[in-house]
Amino acid sequence: MSPVDRRLRVASLIWGGSILASRLIGLVREATAGRILGGGDAADVFWTAFVIPDFLNYLLAGGALSLVFIPLYSAHLTRGDAEGGERAFAAIANTLVLVLLVALGGLWLATPALAPLVAPGFDAEAQAELVKLTRIVLPAQAFHVIGGLLGAVLQARDRHALPALAPLLYTGSMVVGGLVGQSAEGFAWGVVVGSFLGPFLLPLIGVLQVGFRWRLGIDLRAPDLRTYFIRSLPIMLGFSVVAVDDWILRREGSLLAEGAISTLQYAKTLMKVPMGVFGLATGVAAFPTLSRLVAAGQPEAAWTALTGALRAMLVLAFGAQVVLTVCGQDIAALLYGARMGPDQIHDIGMVLAIFGIGLWAWAAQTVVSRGFYALGQTWLPTALGSAVVLFALPVYSSLAGRFGLMGLPLATSIAITSYVVALITLLKARMGGADSGLGRFFPRAALATALAIAAGGGARVGLLALTDGLPASLGAVLRLGGAGLVGGLSFLALGKLLRVAEVDAVVGLVLRKLRSRLPGRAGAPRP
Repeated sequence: MSPVDRRLRVASLIWGGSILASRLIGLVREATAGRILGGGDAADVFWTAFVIPDFLNYLLAGGALSLVFIPLYSAHLTRGDAEGGERAFAAIANTLVLVLLVALGGLWLATPALAPLVAPGFDAEAQAELVKLTRIVLPAQAFHVIGGLLGAVLQARDRHALPALAPLLYTGSMVVGGLVGQSAEGFAWGVVVGSFLGPFLLPLIGVLQVGFRWRLGIDLRAPDLRTYFIRSLPIMLGFSVVAVDDWILRREGSLLAEGAISTLQYAKTLMKVPMGVFGLATGVAAFPTLSRLVAAGQPEAAWTALTGALRAMLVLAFGAQVVLTVCGQDIAALLYGARMGPDQIHDIGMVLAIFGIGLWAWAAQTVVSRGFYALGQTWLPTALGSAVVLFALPVYSSLAGRFGLMGLPLATSIAITSYVVALITLLKARMGGADSGLGRFFPRAALATALAIAAGGGARVGLLALTDGLPASLGAVLRLGGAGLVGGLSFLALGKLLRVAEVDAVVGLVLRKLRSRLPGRAGAPRP
């Protein structure tokens, strides 16, 4: 195994485990919120309270800080200039602290005027609650933004453990806040405490352990600060569908019936589990390696590494889509059933199935976008994302008007799929390299997915009759286990039959693991 492959595998294991745990804790958070806040007005207001803080984070390129900063910092490390990396960090971080202080104060004062724009369908009482919760959550963004830079320093040094643990502490604190407060306000204070302990404090401890120095002072003439803003500017000015989809869903959802926002939130959170575990873990783990390959003048090798990782990840994403589509209602019933009626549980399952159409694209964009960032090209993907949003805005409104709640996840899937197909095409042109194999992979994987959904759906129909009369939670568990297993195994079998090489590799790995554990083979050498 080459050193590059070894680093990728170790980083993938760390981030894969972290993101899996984070998504599982996220499900606990959603279940806790669902059981405390329910699926009506209180939940709608709480989830909408994140729109203005998230907007600030987006304006400061908070979500993409590591993507912009890692190539800058890695370039200093490659030249053996650790002090230059520290100066670059200080110039960027200290300037951002100053900007954050001003921006947070301004948004805190402007929240009452902005709330009606965020959720025009809320009444006066809900608007007042939205203002209160938004003001509580706002300061958390400072810890996310600066913590993102600290985490990027560690990732560039191939130290992934502490940044990978940060989301776990953040989400866990949110759950604790909700349980202690038994209210939306309790969850909101949990967000603030968690953002300090996880995204900020853990990476700070990590950089201090490696001897990194955070220099004081602001140098507006620093070349790295200028480069950072040039590369971040398109992210700040543009509005990619990846970032604004939640804002659009909440705004359009506020104009629909009570509970629409929370139904969309709960369904999309379920979709984000495989998106994060498979897609985000792959992208985060691969990015430092992609940056090094590009810095070494090997963009073709970076393209080969990226597309190989992408195909392997998409097999898992398609398999997850099968299970979520077939068993979405049963998963929702187990997580949220206590405070929600059967109609809303049904809606969550249906919305999740429609979100699932674009699951592959949501997972893929976390990998493909990092190819552009490794190249130092931020204008192109952001401009493309902004164009997609402009074309998609009337689609959201039109589909919501025509199909109601179900029209919004359909609009989301159309928008993200269009964006990612265009991204892949443009990145291939920028990086060059060998054939990606995606043209052969997609039709076969998509056909296997559709047929497996049909098989799993048929199994669930049969199980519905068999579990009729059982306690609701027991019936949901049996349907999830039975129909989910049929759907998942059908996907693997069909993928192997259709000669999807990545599926064949997964099946081979599973069979080898099983054979190694059969009686009488305990001492057999592993292949």
